[in-house]
Amino acid sequence: MKRFWLVFFLLFASVQAWAANGFDLQIEAPDEVKQLLTRHLELQRYQELTDLSDDELDRLQNEAEHDARQLLGTLGYFAPNIVIQRQTKHSTDASNRLIRIQVSPGEPTRVTQVKIQFMGAIASDANNITNVRLRNQIQTSWTLPARQRFTQTAWDSAKQNALRLLTNAHYPQGRISQTLANIDPEHHQAQLHITLDSGPAFHTGALVIEGLQRYTPELVHNLLRLPSGTPYSQVMLVQAQQRLSDSGYFDSAFVALDTEATPDAASVLVRLRETPLQKMVFGIGASTDSGPRLSIEHTHHDVPGLHWQAVSKAQLDRDSRAFGSELTSQPDADSWRWVGSGLIKKEQLGTLHVTSQQLRGGRRQSSARIDRNLFLQYDRAESASTNTTVPELAQSLSANYAFAVRHYNSLPLPTAGWGWGAEVGGGGTLESQPQVYTRLLTRGQGFVGLGQAGRLSIRATLGAVLAQKGIALPSTQLFLAGGDNSVRGYGLYDIGVQLADGSTTAGRYLSVGSIEWQHPIRLNGQPSDWENTVFVDAGAVANQPADLSAKVGVGAGARWHSPVGPLQIDLAYGVDVRRFRLHLNLGFTF
Repeated sequence: MKRFWLVFFLLFASVQAWAANGFDLQIEAPDEVKQLLTRHLELQRYQELTDLSDDELDRLQNEAEHDARQLLGTLGYFAPNIVIQRQTKHSTDASNRLIRIQVSPGEPTRVTQVKIQFMGAIASDANNITNVRLRNQIQTSWTLPARQRFTQTAWDSAKQNALRLLTNAHYPQGRISQTLANIDPEHHQAQLHITLDSGPAFHTGALVIEGLQRYTPELVHNLLRLPSGTPYSQVMLVQAQQRLSDSGYFDSAFVALDTEATPDAASVLVRLRETPLQKMVFGIGASTDSGPRLSIEHTHHDVPGLHWQAVSKAQLDRDSRAFGSELTSQPDADSWRWVGSGLIKKEQLGTLHVTSQQLRGGRRQSSARIDRNLFLQYDRAESASTNTTVPELAQSLSANYAFAVRHYNSLPLPTAGWGWGAEVGGGGTLESQPQVYTRLLTRGQGFVGLGQAGRLSIRATLGAVLAQKGIALPSTQLFLAGGDNSVRGYGLYDIGVQLADGSTTAGRYLSVGSIEWQHPIRLNGQPSDWENTVFVDAGAVANQPADLSAKVGVGAGARWHSPVGPLQIDLAYGVDVRRFRLHLNLGFTF
């Protein structure tokens, strides 16, 4: 029993010693100042020392005032009123000593003058238009201008931002050679001075490539597009690195300039890791347009003897079955690739069961902003209204040119900018008496900012097939509307030409438009990854322009900015069919 009480007493004494403080600390100050002192004041480190004498505590109090003034200076308060007092709650118990710090920060210091000077090549070649623009950019982008409150964080950020602009464009060895923040605490003013030394201007030289096993250096040259003598910029290297990563040939790519080399011809270091020769991807998904979806995709990155890339894909969903394969050459110096593809598909288009085959061959050029496609295409389609109906066969051969231009602020989650695309094609039917036709399609999509009220998303699509009346064209060359990315409130391809027997078929003319209000949902006053939307869609398909009669869909929904693109959740009401329809879609493409 005695042993039990001894253990209990020792444990109790240990807990008391652990819980006791040498002194308590109380800070009375505005929230901003209180948070800073609570987090960083050196005095707090000594609170748990229970054997501090009064003399030692006096010394710590004096140091605490100096420490507090230093910390307040980082917030721009250089003339604060600081009062530090010590009280004893119980005169016989030193652990209950209380130190109270009262702070009145006073008026914050504001910037009255900013002086930015330059040294090195950016100053010696002062009339060079590139240097003029860069100097102007650094000066106009200075983030701590006159009349703004001075803080140490803002001062450090402004210096680093100026240095980043310098080193990202032509001058990778740029540095800050001198800085001065001249503070006048009596008048609460700060005069700032910074000198940037650019060092020499750099130009790209030869490529030094590491990691190639299967592919040739020529492929890397064509993807990078960095000829010798190109003025250095960090953005240029990042874009070149992104082209390597997006090509599909490499699992990882790292591109950097050798800043220790001769500035006039600095080597570009390229470190690569090639992708596996073959890849198989299994997919499962669902959408309100096509229901559950299964897919399998096989990629061969270096077809033997041809050295082209081959991608083959089979897909199965509620209304279609498809198998296709595409062969793509390596890009040339201008980023053009030869492309050949084939597609076999069985699908529901309107109320028709369509079995189609398509062969395509041509050239394609892709970049971050512009895509171009020039190709010949053969189409064959058998269409029947029921499984027992004798199919109608139509074939065509056409030459086509297509392009798309994208100027969005961010992909795959754009909130500003615009995109425009067009397709122009012409050809003829393959029948006993061939007939010619022309196919035109244009589409656009853009955002209009409304400030705090969000933004408007506006899109439109117009299409036309110009041909003699009665010409038999494959349904894959004609138009249908309706679905998640067309007219919401209607099913995929539900909007078409209504025939006398009540069936719906593809038509020669297409008109689709949509306007959508998107508004960020705020949580705790900050924009979240969610938005709410209200929209109106309208679309029409006909065989004559005069017969175009819009089908309207209205509704509301939500958007989630997922890592792979916007998740679209919409509930739409089809005015013509008088029915609600849920639409789910993931991703943004243009």
